[in-house]
Amino acid sequence: MWRMCCFYNYELLDTMEPEELLNDHNEDEVKKDSPLKSLESDLKLYKDSIREVAIEIMVEGISLYPIFIAHQHEVKLGEVILDRMELNTNWTINASTLEEFVEAGVIKSQLKERFLKTYKKPEDFMCVFAVVPEGANFIFFPYAKN
Repeated sequence: MWRMCCFYNYELLDTMEPEELLNDHNEDEVKKDSPLKSLESDLKLYKDSIREVAIEIMVEGISLYPIFIAHQHEVKLGEVILDRMELNTNWTINASTLEEFVEAGVIKSQLKERFLKTYKKPEDFMCVFAVVPEGANFIFFPYAKN
């Protein structure tokens, strides 16, 4: 259902504490549910709003490649469009673009073309950069129900 790919240098993006990046827990601990389950739920709820912003980014000539950042911590990239605290959800969504990701060094300039080859049609899929304590990754999430 989701397509994930890696083209980034996420250490430039996150503002989490170093301890949060380490998976330093007792192996006897009960594993928590994957944060991606709650992300999927929030993306289903947010999909119409995200699609509207994606179309606006393209129509206004800002970029042909909108990227949405899903996070539960503060990130210094993009602009907040859906705040989890205001909406009583699990994930905040920032709107950004491929150009901002390259400029910030999140997508390495030498990997930009490779990223573009995997980038899915933005009218049909949202490109989400999901930031979790263990790292970050791109997800192409369909707007339509499967």
